[in-house]
Amino acid sequence: MPLLEPTLRQDGPTLTGGTAPVVEPATGHTLATVDLAASADVAEAAARARAAQQDWALASHTERAAVLRRAGDLFTAHAAELRDWLVRESGSIPGKAEFELHVAAQECYEAAALASRPAGQVLPSEAPRLSFTRRVPAGVVGVIAPFNAPLILSVRSVAPALALGNAVLLKPDQRTAVCGGLALAAVFAGAGLPAGLLQVLPGGADTGAAVVADPLVRVVSFTGSTASGRAVGELGGRHLKRLHLELGGNSALVVLRDADVEAAVAQASWGSFFHQGQICMTTGRHLVHASLYDEYVERLAARAESLAVGDPYREQVHLGPLIDRTQLDRVHALVEASTGQGAKLVAGGTHEGLFYRPTVLAGVGDDTPAYAEEVFGPVAPVRSFATEDEAVALAAAGPYGLSLGIVTRDAARGLELAGRIPTGIAHVNDQTVNDEAVAPFGGIAASGTGVRFGGEANLDAFTELRWTTLRSGPAGHPF
Repeated sequence: MPLLEPTLRQDGPTLTGGTAPVVEPATGHTLATVDLAASADVAEAAARARAAQQDWALASHTERAAVLRRAGDLFTAHAAELRDWLVRESGSIPGKAEFELHVAAQECYEAAALASRPAGQVLPSEAPRLSFTRRVPAGVVGVIAPFNAPLILSVRSVAPALALGNAVLLKPDQRTAVCGGLALAAVFAGAGLPAGLLQVLPGGADTGAAVVADPLVRVVSFTGSTASGRAVGELGGRHLKRLHLELGGNSALVVLRDADVEAAVAQASWGSFFHQGQICMTTGRHLVHASLYDEYVERLAARAESLAVGDPYREQVHLGPLIDRTQLDRVHALVEASTGQGAKLVAGGTHEGLFYRPTVLAGVGDDTPAYAEEVFGPVAPVRSFATEDEAVALAAAGPYGLSLGIVTRDAARGLELAGRIPTGIAHVNDQTVNDEAVAPFGGIAASGTGVRFGGEANLDAFTELRWTTLRSGPAGHPF
């Protein structure tokens, strides 16, 4: 029996923001129609969530954990259906969709384990009393998720927040309202999550702003562009919200002099072209030792030219479509601006519809637009360096600090070099795009507010730490 068909509507009051088509970017066809949330719907949803959350917070950790485990099982049981939605709605190739489903299940299993984590610690006290800390649910958590990895980037906040006793308002990107929102609602409903605890509110920026501003929402977990994150941060600051911001990046892959060029290019191709470059961790800057530079550019261009681009639902391809025309126009404008400023186009730079060819740019510099900015498309700018100190300076330059890759035959040397480059995530002998449910995740500087997802970080993100004391009798006046 299908998980989502035929209505594509979650249980609960009807949303009043109108409707929107679910568009398949590869074809332009409408797959379904979804209800949108108006600002007034957010306040009503928050009130329902708060009412449901109070009983959920009192539920035993075993009850909450059981719901999360069943949700993980349902992601696996309905993998074929959900994979097709990810492929068609978000333009994912099947392998990427399967990876999202695997991570989604793992996020639920890891969240189930959070429910029984130690809730605090006993503290020493100068007074004759028991003094301890305990973690309590934050209350209602707002989750705002983007289009590029819609399932992972929703569930990695939704699952731990629920496991720790919170209710969640989830605002997925309107372009991926099904696999970033309604699919989660269906899975958790099927897993036995009590009504009202997870409410999906598809919509645009105004809906997101209403989630951030609502007085019942105590914590906001936002994943998206740095520009949007700044707006969320400003609004959340005015309303004194606790904000977890995972934002953009322009991550560097550093290829040292002793690297195996062919192995480095295989990693680099994945890092720049996976999901059409629409990943926050995408390798946006290739920094290659001067002695390897020409061979690296030649091999990377050849690999780019060999990759198949097309409809991932109907063809076997390496890259699918960009999400929409706005994104395609931005990517192409950055490529054209870069070549106009002297960068050499050695592969790609063309498109048919939303299908953009994997692109390699050589001869880039500090001011080359596709090198200096986050492209969010399948574009690989390559630049040479002469010394390791220069490589460190180049990798550390710019406003972002999300992910880093270093390729070398000397792993210890790579680890030492990684320690000199400020970044939230670092990989030695791997490219920049990696994710696991057990691992902490987050960036620094313009890439976000630090590690906010994964493992112990979820405890900090979605609970409050409360100090409590207990005496055997009332305390007298101290002096």
